[in-house]
Amino acid sequence: MNKELLIKEQGVDAFEFISKHIGNSFESSIILKTVSIFNIEAIELIDLKNIVNLNKVNDINGINKFTQSVNLKLPIDGKYIGFVETYVQRKHRLLKKYPFLVAQIYFFLDFIFKRIFPKLFLTRKLYFFLTAGRNRVLSKAEALGRLVYNGFDVIEIKEIGNLTYFACKKTMREIPAKTPSFGILFKMKRLGKNNKLITVYKIRTMHPYAEYLQSYIFENNNLRDGGKFKDDYRITSWGKLFRKLWLDELPMAINFLKGEIKLVGVRPLSQHYLSLYSDELKQKRLLIKPGLIPPFYADLPVTLEQIMSSELKYIETYQKAPLRTDIYYLVKSLKNILLKNVRSN
Repeated sequence: MNKELLIKEQGVDAFEFISKHIGNSFESSIILKTVSIFNIEAIELIDLKNIVNLNKVNDINGINKFTQSVNLKLPIDGKYIGFVETYVQRKHRLLKKYPFLVAQIYFFLDFIFKRIFPKLFLTRKLYFFLTAGRNRVLSKAEALGRLVYNGFDVIEIKEIGNLTYFACKKTMREIPAKTPSFGILFKMKRLGKNNKLITVYKIRTMHPYAEYLQSYIFENNNLRDGGKFKDDYRITSWGKLFRKLWLDELPMAINFLKGEIKLVGVRPLSQHYLSLYSDELKQKRLLIKPGLIPPFYADLPVTLEQIMSSELKYIETYQKAPLRTDIYYLVKSLKNILLKNVRSN
């Protein structure tokens, strides 16, 4: 596809986005409009550097297999460029298309059929039989998370004409063998005592595949007060409510009963989040069992440095007087939670 046709097909802004990431390597790039894995596998360009797909991701049946096929065709650092209509953009389009009342009813039914049906075991096959996987509803977090899951690093995203364009590059990471779950019960790998990986159970509050975006979110959004990520679009609207009511924490009782965590203690962290900590705290954290109620709720630190200082203080005190320390932190935490309405956002 030549430049003039690309501008006519996608518009000037999209052309500039694509050109920015392709640079002067149009000759070693494949630009196509397809939802078929066959068309990707048929690519035979020897010095291929980039693949650009001008068909929105929502219409691809078998997104992971398609993306993996793109990955296999590209060299390390080769770029994959495309676009998706996110859940928010779809909602905006539908609400503008119809009168208010009709739009609300249509959007509700559309949400049930195209957002929930593909994720439920009992309705998944029916959904894909009726739609062939076309016009699927995807959150921004899921769309980008699938790219990372399938061996890419996201370089840039940009909203153009109510669509989200993405540019990503192939990495050396292996593609996980197991497909992430869409279920309400979410399992996370976290570091426990003695650097042992444990499976922590929580109620899902994030969009599917959101866990693969942790590094990307940190690099682009950083942390806000309390050590959480700023503008974290990975969290669903109902997930925010669940977190405020502590409902997402209930399944961690399984870890408590298994003896992997105790009532009070530092939170079990992911390997990425732990990498943000000082070497001293990393080592000391691994000497004790993590807990359900962290020292955060007692000390109410704001910055990451204050969180590390709070945890270090707790660990050093706990090592001297375990029972007394946990009782003190439990009482102080409950006081802040019940009287000051402190919550995890």
